[in-house]
Amino acid sequence: MALTIEIGTKELEAARSIFGERLTLAERFVEHLATSGIERGLLGPREVPRLWDRHVLNCAVVGELIPADARVADVGSGAGLPGLALAIARPDATFYLIEPLERRVNWLREVTDDLGLTNVEIFRGRAEQAVGKFSVNVVTARAVSALSGLASLTIPLLKGSGEVLAIKGRSAHEEVEKAAKIIRRLGGKSTSVETVGGSLLEEPTTVVRIVVVR
Repeated sequence: MALTIEIGTKELEAARSIFGERLTLAERFVEHLATSGIERGLLGPREVPRLWDRHVLNCAVVGELIPADARVADVGSGAGLPGLALAIARPDATFYLIEPLERRVNWLREVTDDLGLTNVEIFRGRAEQAVGKFSVNVVTARAVSALSGLASLTIPLLKGSGEVLAIKGRSAHEEVEKAAKIIRRLGGKSTSVETVGGSLLEEPTTVVRIVVVR
């Protein structure tokens, strides 16, 4: 690929800080999103100018909440957001991308192979079908469903211990209130709304963090 996606000075500085020597891989990931990702309907064409700030960097900064050498399940990986963005930023961690749709799974495999990401495994199926398939201590998700539904998809993957990191928008606090009972019933011991990337991004990423303790 020879496509170059425009990136602003602030976004470039953030990308260098987050990806370091793997920045070239992040650039190639963005190229995939802007070409085959658009062609196959994983993202809308209007998202191309915002791929860096709204999508890739928005996801990658969540890596600062993930412990060293973590095993991470990413629910509803779709266009690799946040899964592939995090896998590039955090080569020490192992990522299991959970995605039910075949066309998206095929795309994820193609991109993973092209980037040579050895810390990524892809599971075709729903989150419920992935329970017990692998041992993880972190679960991530973005734009999958409201927190009340998302909790029941993500918490069981932890087998009673770990953290859920759900990327959310301005309604995060409201979603936490609505989902409080179901989160407690599923084993969530504490739930907080945190922001990450404030020193790097113009608009920090909002994350709902659910701690599950056996």
